[in-house]
Amino acid sequence: MSTLRALAKAQAAAAGVAQPVATVRHLHLAERPLVLVPLAMAGEANAPLAALVGAAPDEARLLIVPQPRNRQQRFAFAAELAGIVLPYLDSVRGVSEAVPTDRGRDVRHRYVDAPQLLVPNPAGVTFLRLLGRSTRFRRPDGDYPVHPSVPLLGRWLTFFAERAEHPGSAALLAMTEALTLHWATGQSAVEDLHLPALLGWIDPPAGLTGAAAAARAEDPTVCPPAGPATDPDFDNRLLAPAVAAYAEEDPVARAAAYAELERLLRDQLAPTWELMWRGVGLLRALPPGARVAGRWDGDKDAFTGYAEHVDAGGGPQRRRDGAVAAAVRLHRLERALTSYAVQRAYDDPLVMAEYRLTGEAFVGGVTLADPKRVDDTGKRPVLRPRIQVVTTEPVLVPVGAALYSPARPAQKARVVFVTPGADGKTEVVLELSGGMGRGLTAPPGTVPEVGERLCLTTLSDAFLPAGNFPAPEETPWTHGGPPAAAPPTDGPAAHVEGGSAVPASGGDDGDPAEEWA
Repeated sequence: MSTLRALAKAQAAAAGVAQPVATVRHLHLAERPLVLVPLAMAGEANAPLAALVGAAPDEARLLIVPQPRNRQQRFAFAAELAGIVLPYLDSVRGVSEAVPTDRGRDVRHRYVDAPQLLVPNPAGVTFLRLLGRSTRFRRPDGDYPVHPSVPLLGRWLTFFAERAEHPGSAALLAMTEALTLHWATGQSAVEDLHLPALLGWIDPPAGLTGAAAAARAEDPTVCPPAGPATDPDFDNRLLAPAVAAYAEEDPVARAAAYAELERLLRDQLAPTWELMWRGVGLLRALPPGARVAGRWDGDKDAFTGYAEHVDAGGGPQRRRDGAVAAAVRLHRLERALTSYAVQRAYDDPLVMAEYRLTGEAFVGGVTLADPKRVDDTGKRPVLRPRIQVVTTEPVLVPVGAALYSPARPAQKARVVFVTPGADGKTEVVLELSGGMGRGLTAPPGTVPEVGERLCLTTLSDAFLPAGNFPAPEETPWTHGGPPAAAPPTDGPAAHVEGGSAVPASGGDDGDPAEEWA
């Protein structure tokens, strides 16, 4: 936890209401996000019990599994869910746009928009990841067939779960994480995972403090859990008798039990559904950061690429990455995390304040400027203006260090002199390069003027080159060596994937395939 967030949490506890830790919204919000509130059965590995799904507050559709231990009903639930999710994905695939590549010498095409899924908390992301893992290898033919939409749904859910791991991606968002990115509450990080309590701090009802609203929201009789786990008292007292009643052979009794299950599960999910859209409204009220659109372009690129892979008949994602693929993926996520942190700081002075506290940034006023200075010591003269910045903040960067300004991210400022003053002020002389064209005269506005207040930081938003990794067939022996060829397998229910035979379909009793989760 940073010093600034710790201070904000202390202020929230003292004031009784959450404190903002961002001045702009650091994530994209689609015009019609698909909200999904899942419930899973306690004691079963990711056995779906119900879900409330829809792309608008008045479009909620309830899906339930009357007997969660019955695999056929589980896959029927997956097929129903696919009937909602897949058309939603298709709805954003109507129009493409041309994107210049290779410095404008070529173009590629991507969809102008991408889908966005919202779940209440990180456990909801885990639910979708496990649901995708358990369905993407199933087959619509052979033993224990499933509806053709089920494996396709599994592949798309896996895609969204993988995008959720990508820093800065907004394709799949947990509402609790989205809210805590912008507000600090007076409770612990674990308590912030409870959506009703979190919203109680951020937007408490009239007459209640954040702490009182959070304590009230934690009462399951007032506001049921946001899923996917259910309240044990609800399980034992209400859910278990209704599930047992549905097992009766009498059709009339089964119909009555099904209606009772629908009522119970809707009552459990409806409060969270309302809280999800309340959270969407709070986030939408914040202006988006300047670099949010660029990160959403990355989600559009990823969505377009995977849609083309699916359309071309490509196979499902591997069950486990190989050594080289895992290293490449980790490196890609690390680069994205570094870029995301820099972009948030550039977009938001409140986030940049955290780096000012650690000495990685400072703010000062420009007192001197020489925009026409030319360095002619090399083979040809180059424009190298110099400015002097005076600051009252600690300057911990050494002479020769490169600094950057969010106001001019393409420009680099090299520290020439650092002169501490007796009055607590520090003079910093900087030599500028980049972002001023190719001539010997700087265009207006490219060189900071005297009187301008400037933020300078060691954080750079420059392109991060990718690392060099061996080809999969050149995997070092320290990491298992090259992948071995898969042995032949018999039976229509086997799917060879990643060098091993993987069961590909499931049923209820006597199913030889893998477990649901």
